[in-house]
Amino acid sequence: MNWFYLILSILLGCLLALFFFGGLWWTVQRIAGSERPYLIAIISFLIRTAVILLGFYLLLRVGWPYLMAALAGFIIGRMVLTYKLKPERRPDQLNDHHTR
Repeated sequence: MNWFYLILSILLGCLLALFFFGGLWWTVQRIAGSERPYLIAIISFLIRTAVILLGFYLLLRVGWPYLMAALAGFIIGRMVLTYKLKPERRPDQLNDHHTR
């Protein structure tokens, strides 16, 4: 097992997460003003899922430790992207969760 390829697998997992969740964010932004939101959602889901599955499949063919490293990178990438893209909360929304 090569450490360089493990680190590369983690980075590839982060890139896959960026593609998947960045594409999801882009899709949600486009759905609001679309005449056919269901079509955009379905096509986006199919493309994003196909790319992710292909990436993980290719890593699995190299070896399961690299797949596990990529999955860890995918989770890390998701957490970073979720943190970066979260909406800003207005001061009047800070205590809004207590009233629901």
